[in-house]
Amino acid sequence: MNPTVETDRMFFDVADLTREGARKRLAEGIAGADDGELFLERRTTESLAFDDGRLRSANHDISQGFGMRAVAGDFVAYAHGGELSDLALARAAQTAREAGKGREGKQELSPTLINHTLYGHDDPTSEPEFAVKVGILEQIDSYLRAKDPSVVQVSASITAELQAIKILRANGDEVSDLRPLVRVNVQVTVRRNDRMETGSNGQGGRLPLDKFLEENSWRASADEALRQALVRLEAVPAPAGEMTVVLGPGWPGVMLHEAVGHGLEGDFNRKGSSAFSGLMGEMVAAKGVTVVDDGAIASRRGSLNFDDEGTPTQRNVLIENGRLVGYMQDRMNARLMGVSPTGNGRRQSYAHQPMPRMTNTFMVGGEMDPAEIITSVNKGVYAVNFGGGQVDITSGKYVFSASEAYLIENGKVTAPIKGATLIGDGPESMKQVSMIGNDMALDAGIGVCGKSGQGVPVGVGQPTLRMEGVTVGGTAA
Repeated sequence: MNPTVETDRMFFDVADLTREGARKRLAEGIAGADDGELFLERRTTESLAFDDGRLRSANHDISQGFGMRAVAGDFVAYAHGGELSDLALARAAQTAREAGKGREGKQELSPTLINHTLYGHDDPTSEPEFAVKVGILEQIDSYLRAKDPSVVQVSASITAELQAIKILRANGDEVSDLRPLVRVNVQVTVRRNDRMETGSNGQGGRLPLDKFLEENSWRASADEALRQALVRLEAVPAPAGEMTVVLGPGWPGVMLHEAVGHGLEGDFNRKGSSAFSGLMGEMVAAKGVTVVDDGAIASRRGSLNFDDEGTPTQRNVLIENGRLVGYMQDRMNARLMGVSPTGNGRRQSYAHQPMPRMTNTFMVGGEMDPAEIITSVNKGVYAVNFGGGQVDITSGKYVFSASEAYLIENGKVTAPIKGATLIGDGPESMKQVSMIGNDMALDAGIGVCGKSGQGVPVGVGQPTLRMEGVTVGGTAA
């Protein structure tokens, strides 16, 4: 599908809204302001959940609406609604023009348009047919129950959406996009005697849903979920204390995302509330540590052709060889900090204001063989997967639970452990990195980032890392 043609059909081929009318109301709303836009959105979502041997829920939802924003200095007036009509936009303009009232703001230049296409534009909610999706969920359930007699519960889900957006700016520029997003998730519970454990695995991205419904794909997720659950049955209580920790590649980058990434977003740094505030140009990590946010990687979950303000996404180096060199910026914070926007202005939906947000955030790989990193550790913990965690942006302090971890003894990975938590602060942890593997990997496409009540899809990643002197909270007596 052609994004411009398709979004024109969705938003302007209706009786109560025309492009000319929308532009008129936008001009009224942002008069006197420094910046602003009209954000139009239509989202189609389908989700199926299979649990306890049968289809538990099936939902198909279509939502649409607009958000009109006017920005003057650091003051934002925002109005939104679910009705796409001239009357609704006229009312929104009355609210938005409060920002520019009594001012003669100089309108910011529109983003420079570029023509990069990071994903296809077909609707993943329409193919394959509903019955095919249900059949695959049934196959996942049957496959896992037949594979291991300890399986007592299987849950599987399929989610697909197409987000259609159009952004109009005061000078007549506009951008359109059709953003597909899919995810297939498998969770399995096993029982041995009176002990039960659960494992889960998911895959997704901005790709056709068919890719993840192929047998080799869903079997890989099912096998991995079962492997995790069986490993946890064997886990022993985790030790506690300060020790060497090795983090695995890929999904463990979620700790980097939370403990470091949020602290590098422009709004926190403009307000001086980040642990990284005022440190531009200084060493904030060990040598060799390079952290990047890149929203322009093809087909990734956190990727966008342009952000929710119309700025093209790009590769942004945040920490380079240990030195802080950049923040992630939306348009407002970039203007107030005297720098350029970086394509990180994101919003959950038309009902939310954009703010600086991550896209795909990861640490660049180094030169070490991951096996050599393991053998270099006499006694420590190898953390492969993470569950939940908490981070304080101002101090950078974090607590993360390792959902899959092992002891390292005499250079070898030995017993799996349970109840391990990693405790520290982001800036200090970056200085504790002593070895960086050559196996950088991004996660499988399952990340969701929350900030100020908004959730957006993201990607995380990292190579195998050795970190010194990490505090581990354990459960061993």
